[in-house]
Amino acid sequence: MNRFRLVCSRCSLTLPFRYNEMKCACGGTLLVDYDVEQIARTFTKEALAARYPTMWRYKDLLPVNEPDCIVSLGEGWTPLLRMREWERKLPIRQLWIKREEQNPTGSFKSRGFSVAVSLLKEAGVTQAAVPSNGNAAGALAAYAGRAGIKAYAFIPSDCPPLIVQECVQYGARTFLVDGFIHDAAAIIEAGKEEQGWVNVGTLKEAGRVEGKKTMGLELAEQLGWKFPDVIIYPTGGGSGIIGMWKAYIELKALGWIDGPMPRFVCVQEAGCQPIVDSLAAGGQAAAQPAGVPASPTGMRVPNPPDLELILSIVEQSGGTAIALSRSEIASAVETLGAQGISASPEGAATWAGLLASCESGWLRPTDSVVLFNTSHALKYSKLASLAQLPTIRNYRDFCNYWK
Repeated sequence: MNRFRLVCSRCSLTLPFRYNEMKCACGGTLLVDYDVEQIARTFTKEALAARYPTMWRYKDLLPVNEPDCIVSLGEGWTPLLRMREWERKLPIRQLWIKREEQNPTGSFKSRGFSVAVSLLKEAGVTQAAVPSNGNAAGALAAYAGRAGIKAYAFIPSDCPPLIVQECVQYGARTFLVDGFIHDAAAIIEAGKEEQGWVNVGTLKEAGRVEGKKTMGLELAEQLGWKFPDVIIYPTGGGSGIIGMWKAYIELKALGWIDGPMPRFVCVQEAGCQPIVDSLAAGGQAAAQPAGVPASPTGMRVPNPPDLELILSIVEQSGGTAIALSRSEIASAVETLGAQGISASPEGAATWAGLLASCESGWLRPTDSVVLFNTSHALKYSKLASLAQLPTIRNYRDFCNYWK
């Protein structure tokens, strides 16, 4: 029997595994579901301890059947840094920063695309496209290049130039989009049939959530198979929150860990805060401003692909969501930089969220807290020029360019 299948997060319908088309007929998201009882026969803590320190040490809980199809650049097993000085300053018990900026493409996106591209290779896919605020495009470009798959990256034109140049360097066909990430996604969907590419956007395929899941598995292992009390995480499309929640459910099913689940705190930038606004509206999806005045970072996702699922995870965990100002985030970048940590605006937003949660009294003196620094600060430098790249508004512009 296959060790995994798909299950709907909303209606619990089960389906045979497929690598893409992840929406159920009910509108819920299809997620990978594992035969944990079968896996537990050979996957043990003792076996895990002897494995090489990359995220593929958790291959038993990843949906790739053929080892030869694994596409890896050495992602995962990033440092978990204890912040003892700040533990003495803040009203919490313990504080760590998970340094995801040390992944091969300089961000946590390496994890998701290692699995996503492995699945594409296993399926014999030759072309893939992604709408991205930057780091996802760079990760697809790198891993697709490694796998010999043609990559297309569609990125809002105001995204940081160095991240866009990274896509070009890795060999992706890179386009700037006059609009936001949902406008980039619309271009990919419009061209899917004609161009023959697979859309590897958030929750469009099975691999990215599973790769992000390894952050949760790894964190639990690094903490001696214990949950932290609180995880503070920068949230755009939400695949990281979904993946880590899924990881902890699977660890409990394996019997490897016990106790209450971590409380998830989603941090967003003011001006693009769908999770914050929806929680404030009693868990109902709240409309976002058309202009989306927030900065061009990975948090700028006004319409997450499955907002309902993110909200349910935050609420089930006893967590919350916080909107932070641009100035609070900029100050946090400087604070972390002064401590030797290169933090992107998204990663630094977790620091700003920590301070705000302490000030409001939401965090407890007994809490152990983990912040996720998701990307390098230097990727957000504005020194590069993008004048040589085409800027497009829609799929017709894309077709006209290639003519």
